[in-house]
Amino acid sequence: MVAEPHSFKVRIASIHGGRNYQFEYEQEEGRVRMTDSQLAGAGVELSRAGPARIGSAIQLLGEVRYNGDRTVQVIPRLSGVVEAVTANAGDRVRKGQVLAVISSQTLADQRGELLTAQKRLALAQSTFEREKKLWAERISAEQDYLQASTTLQEAQIAAQSARQKLATLGGASGTGGDLTRFEVRAPIDGMVTAKQISVGETLKEDSPIFTISDLTTVWVEAPVAAKDLGAIGSGQKVTVSANAFAAEVEGNITYVSALVGQQSRSATARIVVDNPKGIWRPGLPVTVAVLASESVVPVAVRVDALQEMRSSQVVFIRYGELFEARPLKLGRSDGVFVEVLRGLTAGEQYAAQNSFVIKAELGKAGAGHDH
Repeated sequence: MVAEPHSFKVRIASIHGGRNYQFEYEQEEGRVRMTDSQLAGAGVELSRAGPARIGSAIQLLGEVRYNGDRTVQVIPRLSGVVEAVTANAGDRVRKGQVLAVISSQTLADQRGELLTAQKRLALAQSTFEREKKLWAERISAEQDYLQASTTLQEAQIAAQSARQKLATLGGASGTGGDLTRFEVRAPIDGMVTAKQISVGETLKEDSPIFTISDLTTVWVEAPVAAKDLGAIGSGQKVTVSANAFAAEVEGNITYVSALVGQQSRSATARIVVDNPKGIWRPGLPVTVAVLASESVVPVAVRVDALQEMRSSQVVFIRYGELFEARPLKLGRSDGVFVEVLRGLTAGEQYAAQNSFVIKAELGKAGAGHDH
């Protein structure tokens, strides 16, 4: 790699294969020569300036939260003493899995009421069948038959009421075993994210004892300043990036709160993010890039092609085997492409990746000329 002297003129001829090249700028640092094999060895990739679609993005700072639609608090719905606990915080559970066992006198009383109602129903059914047969054979009076029918209907209502009360408590209606035993079961598949229960504890019927969350999807919530509300709405594409490690996922805004907080003066935007590998943990700080608008610009280059030289942003334009540092006036950028307002025309070839290698070679050559 050989750098041209500082006195290199604006036009040079017969550099490569007899072709002439017109350099646009006199560069004090000079120009550097690199062959195709040298470019390949350094990992320098070339591209051509041209039109690009550039989106203007709004950056929001957010946080991963539990999916509120897939998070459940487990409440026993009856009082009792904890006999066993079979799940702990951090455990993955399946729907219907036993989480704890409670001994409840309230449940025993309700099961006893159901058993009594069922026996009365059986007796009333038997009496009704007998009276119906006797009345049909004109052995007993119609009044006895009607009374047996009424008693049967009352027994049916009492048994149904007892079953419904037991079902409301979540207790099985079995007739055998321990009438006080109540099994607390997981209502959904998910992870136990909170546990407030221990063996021997006396529970109230409204005590939350477990929180279970399905973490296959999570919410990302981010405050939106009042000035940005006009540019942000449901359905917009976003890119969510973790602040603590390299992870990124795309999604859409599913909800923007209708109210602006009195203290924060901001609304809340929510994105539902798929989380099959569990890397998006609730509480994780993230950055949300909202694509507010897109436009096509006539000339753009890749952002990673830019290098800074003498307080200017430059790209390295290729002329055969020579590269020249070209100062640019830049416009809009979306982090991938940047608009070129002046200094470059569509079709010109530039170093798009690993352009720092060329900058380093120019630096070496400049140091050599100083000596």
